[in-house]
Amino acid sequence: MDEPGRPGAARYADTIAVPLSPLLEKVLCTMDHDARLFLLSDGAPRIGAALGAVGPLACAETPAVHAWLQAHGVPATSERVRILPADAEILIPEDAESLPVPLSEDEALRVHQESAPQSIADLEAELQDFRETTQDWEALVQRALTAGVPAPRIVQLTGLTPQQVGGLIQA
Repeated sequence: MDEPGRPGAARYADTIAVPLSPLLEKVLCTMDHDARLFLLSDGAPRIGAALGAVGPLACAETPAVHAWLQAHGVPATSERVRILPADAEILIPEDAESLPVPLSEDEALRVHQESAPQSIADLEAELQDFRETTQDWEALVQRALTAGVPAPRIVQLTGLTPQQVGGLIQA
């Protein structure tokens, strides 16, 4: 439970397992991050990607992540250690222990692809391959939009401009 006047204190104190100074707490509570590591409880539905499934991540080698894993008594290779992109954090169970982590652009792409449902992941792979083709790009982008891939994600994967993707949305 949060302490009066210190929103988020209990959550982050429990997550990191050390008392936090008010300044560090404020930094963590407002920290910009690209993904979130979290622990699934036994028997919980498998959401996100297993940390080991996304390949090597620079954040996994940081002292903060090592300490977080050690505090919870799990190895990085455990199926319980999951990762989700920041835009999918709402899927993390409220009672799950979690830690925000930064990612490079390549790492963020891998996390998105491993976390996405397979049909979306297949479409995203096609969108990424799009950079090497100019044939039928409008149809590919329309299929992705129809399947629910967000326009900013399409821009990121294809290298198209937001105006090009926006033109297809309005067409």
